[in-house]
Amino acid sequence: MPDKKSEHGVSRLHFLEERDEETLSRRLIKLSQNNKVRSATELFDSMRTSGLQPSAHACNSLLPCYVHRSPLADAMRMFEFMKAKGMATGHTYTLILKAVASNQGYVSALEMFNKIEEEEDSKKIIDVIVYNTMIYFCGRAKEWMLVERLWRRLEQHSLNGTLLAYDLLDNIFVQCGQSELAIAAYQEMLQKGLDPSEDIMKAIIASCTKEGKWEFAMSTFSRMMRAGMNLGLILFNSIINSLGKDGQDELAFRMYHLLKQSGLKPDQYTWITLLLALYRSGRCWDCLKLFHGIKGKHPTLLNDHLYNTALISCEKLGQWEHGLQLLWLMEKRGLKLSVVSYNHVIGACEVASKPKVALKVYQRMINQRCSPDTFTHLSIIRACIWGSLWTEVEDILEQSSMATLWMDIQMQILV
Repeated sequence: MPDKKSEHGVSRLHFLEERDEETLSRRLIKLSQNNKVRSATELFDSMRTSGLQPSAHACNSLLPCYVHRSPLADAMRMFEFMKAKGMATGHTYTLILKAVASNQGYVSALEMFNKIEEEEDSKKIIDVIVYNTMIYFCGRAKEWMLVERLWRRLEQHSLNGTLLAYDLLDNIFVQCGQSELAIAAYQEMLQKGLDPSEDIMKAIIASCTKEGKWEFAMSTFSRMMRAGMNLGLILFNSIINSLGKDGQDELAFRMYHLLKQSGLKPDQYTWITLLLALYRSGRCWDCLKLFHGIKGKHPTLLNDHLYNTALISCEKLGQWEHGLQLLWLMEKRGLKLSVVSYNHVIGACEVASKPKVALKVYQRMINQRCSPDTFTHLSIIRACIWGSLWTEVEDILEQSSMATLWMDIQMQILV
């Protein structure tokens, strides 16, 4: 029995007493399924040497063995043989592209895919699963532009995207920050009568809220509710935040009530988004009222972010006394007082024309070793100017060592 050198090493050729191609092909399938690569290779080479042709099913069974357990050259040899004999299927192309992408990277796989697409015989064989494979590998490399191109080519070749294809598209576009494309892929999926998965709809809601498309987010949310899907706190918070940003405070509170009806408990982020929804809608008094409600019923949830959100309304209303009370409460509770916290109270003093109180807050800030920023200096100096406290203005300018600060203030006064 002569030996034949192949990419697997030395492949022993056998004299085949059995000459029936179908029977031998079944043996080849069984050997491949049992991962007996060497034995399967010897039988494959022996059949070819004897002028017998393995079936397409047999070759497709052996190819995955080469892909997972042998060098890429072995898989390529089998692929070229199958293509030459007209036995290559969509599954064949999927396997070989996976092998090339895993061994040589997505760029090599894409080059191979482009060549396959140009071949007339291959065009008829490539199916949506082959496209899914390339979309996956390009998406894993964060190449969203290539993914979009593959998606468009899928349409050009009149291939209908599967649920898996749209799942891949949405996840890739969301991860790459391409919200518009994610929403477009989702809408196309709905138009084709496909039912999106829970993960896809959650990703779409995240994209919609990011883009400020709260109406589309709400419709997707309603679809999830009708389907009995799991609606988590993060999802509610995301929509409440989006509604608040667009000044839809009443809808934001409807979502909050729905959240409670769903048996969920609001967290710190929920309250922050509701407070900001009221503030952005110009309902600053309601914002402070809600804050005190939270302080009374959920004191353990209070953190520096919630206090700062309430301080924004104090600044807007010029409620310097209220702002001071919140500032002292923060100190008493041991919460972090940042430059932002002090700035809001100084801003409230400026609005209320209380320059001397603003100076005391400013001095307290310095004593607590909290470094003032440009906004601090601009606010405290404006307050002192309108109070004609010129000596204090000079002292602050000297302490700040900011040569351009005075020019900034003069420009604001002129405006």
